[in-house]
Amino acid sequence: MLNIPSQSFPAPSSQQRVSSAQGRSKVPLKPGRSLMDWIRLTKSGKDLTGLKGRLIEVTEEELARHNKNDDCWICIRGLVYNVTPYMEYHPGGEDELMRAAGMDGTDLFDQVHRWVNYESMLKECLIGKMAMKAITATKVSDSHLNMKGKPVGNGEKDSDQLSQLALRAGMLTKPRYDWFQNDMTVSVVIYAKQKEISSECIIVDLDDHNLRVELLLGVKSYLLHLKLFSKVEDDIKVITSYDIGKIELNMKKKSCCKWTELGTPLIQHDLLIETKNQEIFYRKCTLISVCDVTHDTKLYHLQLPRGTVCQVPVGKHIYLKTTYKDGEIVNPYTPVCETLISKDTECDKKNIFLIIKIYCNGIFTSHIANLQPGDTLYMSNPEGKFNVQSLQGVTNLWMLAAGTGFTPMIKLIKYALKNISALRKINLIFYNKTEKDIIWQSHLEQLSAEDERFKVEFVLSEPPHHWTGKRGRIEVSHISDLMSQDTNDSKCFVCICGPIRFTEKTLMILQELEFSEEKIHAFLE
Repeated sequence: MLNIPSQSFPAPSSQQRVSSAQGRSKVPLKPGRSLMDWIRLTKSGKDLTGLKGRLIEVTEEELARHNKNDDCWICIRGLVYNVTPYMEYHPGGEDELMRAAGMDGTDLFDQVHRWVNYESMLKECLIGKMAMKAITATKVSDSHLNMKGKPVGNGEKDSDQLSQLALRAGMLTKPRYDWFQNDMTVSVVIYAKQKEISSECIIVDLDDHNLRVELLLGVKSYLLHLKLFSKVEDDIKVITSYDIGKIELNMKKKSCCKWTELGTPLIQHDLLIETKNQEIFYRKCTLISVCDVTHDTKLYHLQLPRGTVCQVPVGKHIYLKTTYKDGEIVNPYTPVCETLISKDTECDKKNIFLIIKIYCNGIFTSHIANLQPGDTLYMSNPEGKFNVQSLQGVTNLWMLAAGTGFTPMIKLIKYALKNISALRKINLIFYNKTEKDIIWQSHLEQLSAEDERFKVEFVLSEPPHHWTGKRGRIEVSHISDLMSQDTNDSKCFVCICGPIRFTEKTLMILQELEFSEEKIHAFLE
């Protein structure tokens, strides 16, 4: 799921809403212009840059000159691509690409489809990178290339320069780290320089010698990235001191020796930047099992690598990536609990559960539908703007979900029932086409019977004759009925998720009812 920021509450005609709708629209493509046709073109050996294999350094003035349909260059995270040959293959149409023609399109790209692996898709269109004066704290992902497209030795010089740019741009004080050792162990301590750091804020990936630690600090992200002096065991222990903002990583050495240094700095080591501008990092996960949820949705159980420590917070999503016919495809999903009615266990820290709807014509889902236990998928770091702090003091939590838009509500329901002391009730209105489409209907009914604070109501747009519940789609009466149940001392919050038209109509209804935008969070499916 992608997130619409909770503070946004656009009117139906607002530019923000228009942009959102346009950003997700698709246009009919000409025959021979599918994704697979594009992949075949990129592998044909044809020069798609017009530079005959050269890489150049691009100034802002040069970039601005290439702003036409038949000559279109776009900059994404400091790298410049000639997207002219891609125009006819872009699912959003030429007009969408032209919105960033001759400009830095990073922000626009992130708003619409940050999960797309553009580096793989456009690698044959790479012109080069922006001249140094155009690089800012928000364009750092190109620091791993020199002008010949080769990896920089250890990344130290680039990281240092970009760190200084980031700090001068007024970002948070950069965390610092230290390390300690004895004959058998190595400990790394990170001082975040801010309090209230939870275990969900720290992501650790150990792959052979390489240690990557990312600390999520709200809208900022701090990265510690090293090739360790020597190998360590992959069962890293992470201890987080919530009140003082200290994180300690304890590792066991594979060989008994004294280290003369912690390791060699790698890409973006010791760098603090905005989280939205951090490159999406993936680790390889193993598929443990697959089971049916409904006639067209399945529950996928993935296991994280032994060297990874990563907890997906409530309301956050991840991206799954897999290879398909010499290309890469990526889709966003919201991790769920294994079940709504059982207690979470300690092993959940190493397991990811996803409810995925299988589309017959979907490139991604038709591929993963054929995966077997033992196969692998790549999973990104958690992303999203939802914060459970917005639920503090809430007495009445309303959830309006349609189809697989129910998935971000699953962890949210369990969290609210367990952790919000003021909570009096959760009302979920769950919209589906038919009864067989309802995800976890028995779980929801059982939870409602076991906990009097939780109530669920199913609404079907194509109900059978015997259906006694509500029929149709989202309408004013559904929400006004909920509002009429609230007392003067109620503190309410609304969460919405479903197809974009469902979300937009729900937001319009809430606006008509003069519901405060600060009390709404909409996830975009």
